[in-house]
Amino acid sequence: MHHLRGLLLLICLAGGVSVSDSFSAEPSKKVLIIGIDGCRFDAIQSADTPQLDQLIADGCYDPDCHIVGERYQGNDTISGPGWSSILTGVWADKHGVNDNTFKGKNYEKYPHVFQRLKESLPDAYAASVVTWVPIQTYIVSAADEGLSYAPENKEYAAADAVASLAAQRIVTQQNPTILFYYIGQVDEAGHSKGFHPSVQEYVAAIEQADKHVGEVVTAMRSRLDYANEQWLIIITSDHGGRGLGHSGGHQVPEILNSFLVVSGTAAMRGRIEKETYLTDVVPTALTHLDVNVKAEWALDGQAVGLRSGL
Repeated sequence: MHHLRGLLLLICLAGGVSVSDSFSAEPSKKVLIIGIDGCRFDAIQSADTPQLDQLIADGCYDPDCHIVGERYQGNDTISGPGWSSILTGVWADKHGVNDNTFKGKNYEKYPHVFQRLKESLPDAYAASVVTWVPIQTYIVSAADEGLSYAPENKEYAAADAVASLAAQRIVTQQNPTILFYYIGQVDEAGHSKGFHPSVQEYVAAIEQADKHVGEVVTAMRSRLDYANEQWLIIITSDHGGRGLGHSGGHQVPEILNSFLVVSGTAAMRGRIEKETYLTDVVPTALTHLDVNVKAEWALDGQAVGLRSGL
């Protein structure tokens, strides 16, 4: 093997090819987290969602990801606690957010995933694009670029379209290590018309969200250095819904269960057999990025859906 490597080296030098070009380095690892607010997995299955379907086929998934933990269930089943758990990796008794007032928030002790990433990789580029403004106002920290697009008159579809363009710009023109991209119109359609696969407007919002997912993923794959990168795509929702709402859903499976998709070459394939939780998103992302998840961070989740040895 050493003789072969030496021969290849001589050939490269004779042909004017650099050694760095001839032997590919380890791929640059990156993460795209996509959050679709208020999205039920059974409604995804009823909708025409080619982008999500392909990401699921290219990875692993759990259709029953739990939105509250076994240790603590004192928070309401709404967005403030949900996105806090997703983006900090701990449950509400730690991050302190039990409702949408954000009263009692404890992000200084249990911060956003960007801050955890930068403790280990200070030069990492972290970006967030949302249309539910409280995520940017309260939760996001240590972002190199944090953008929020407030919908006018709850017109999340229009705001989501602008946010998609912003996420596409970041992923193509910047060099993000991690990007969090949020879509809000599915939850708004559920509150307006109903959270159910039989509700046409709710399914249509999911189908539009799927198009935005495709736009950002396509932009990601168009990066000049994409062939030398290993992107992990994580997709989830903060809660489900039933009727026109999702508050107080601790005993309601349609509300209590979200979903989790882990996709990419570093992901396993098929259904995730173990129980998954919203708090698994952060350790999964950090583990893919080769960040040592420290015990003192006291994360409640664990890495799921990753192939070993990558």
